Amino acid sequence: MKTIQGPAIFLAQFMGDAAPFNSLPSICAWARSLGFVGVQIPSWDARCIDLQKAAESLTYADEIRGTVESCGLKITELSTHLQGQLVAVHPAYDELYDGFAPPSVRGNVKARTEWAVQQLKWAARASRNLGLQAHATFSGALLWHTVYPWPQRPAGLVETGFTELAKRWRPILNDFDEQGVDVCYEIHPGEDLHDGISYEMFLEKVDNHPRACLLYDPSHFVLQCLDYKAYIDHYHQRIRMFHVKDAEFNPTGKQGVYGGYQGWVERAGRFRSLGDGQVDFKAIFSKLAAYDYSGWAVLEWECALKHPEDGAAEGAVFIRDHIIRVTEKAFDDFAGTGSDEAFNRKVLGLDR
Repeated sequence: MKTIQGPAIFLAQFMGDAAPFNSLPSICAWARSLGFVGVQIPSWDARCIDLQKAAESLTYADEIRGTVESCGLKITELSTHLQGQLVAVHPAYDELYDGFAPPSVRGNVKARTEWAVQQLKWAARASRNLGLQAHATFSGALLWHTVYPWPQRPAGLVETGFTELAKRWRPILNDFDEQGVDVCYEIHPGEDLHDGISYEMFLEKVDNHPRACLLYDPSHFVLQCLDYKAYIDHYHQRIRMFHVKDAEFNPTGKQGVYGGYQGWVERAGRFRSLGDGQVDFKAIFSKLAAYDYSGWAVLEWECALKHPEDGAAEGAVFIRDHIIRVTEKAFDDFAGTGSDEAFNRKVLGLDR
């Protein structure tokens, strides 16, 4: 068995215009002061990294890594959540997602998609240059507006959607494969890959591509009423990343999974800081340890109530206390009697 690495923190929710959150050196120093030992970097934030430059210049990639390591941290992964979202966008969401792209490609679907694909390809090379083995992203969505089957879905619609999604992602997956990096899809509402079944449908379309892996985040499964512990049993061989994020689901006589168009505070399902929600992290860390997950445990802070700096400070301790230093020996070794083949046959009464 292997011991999970961590605690680490995803920087996306903490970057800002004021110190110490406005530059990579200062936010890394802040993270280290809280007890984190790793950072996951949002590749779209120029205050953290120039993604193209990291892909094209090994010297620059070494500088980024040196900046992080000088604070006593390691880079766990890069993230292209926003760019991955733009690999596949249904027209109903064009205006809403245009803000994820630079002004030069907004309002131009073809140019925006090409920009997103190029971002992913740079991310593959940047990850290699940084010595990383996994990468976080979203799948994007062509079918999400049909997630509830009313009006009735036309025959073959889902098949067509997943065929197209796979067509767009296969070249990207191949590019990551050439760089020796896993693509870890965060299974997430709003994406066509939003649960185990949809992930399996995609996996079949890309011929079980070895780089089409998973970012495990139990909070999204709590809000879907999906068994997040059994999910690990099903997909542990594909789980390469872990977002440690809490959530709660408290349905009432007035609202449930869909939330009645309410804001995050008023919804039945909402994200919470670590320890304030309903996720059974003791069971999760135990399962991941038993299945030899050797990646990072990364705090993704999202909470409708608590201040982010408090969530981060508490999160570092929470993750550290949940990481299981795996044993190197069996607890009953003291009672062992030794064995060889002859002794085993004698115990079984086979040589009488």
